[in-house]
Amino acid sequence: MLRKPETLFVLGYMLLPLLALLSAVVGLTMILGGNKILGAIVLVVVTQVFTFGAVFALRRRKAALLEEPRGDHNA
Repeated sequence: MLRKPETLFVLGYMLLPLLALLSAVVGLTMILGGNKILGAIVLVVVTQVFTFGAVFALRRRKAALLEEPRGDHNA
């Protein structure tokens, strides 16, 4: 499932960046609401996990697209 370029496209360009943005908003809201330590953990750790996950998915997608055989050469 994680070898298909379509799945990696959805993960890398849509789902993981959206989750990173939402976790950044939650972390900032927690910091502004008074829960500074847990908000900083959410802001730094969780947001970075989703961000690096998106980068990882995009790199895997690029590798999967380069490995994909193309049938145009013998036409």
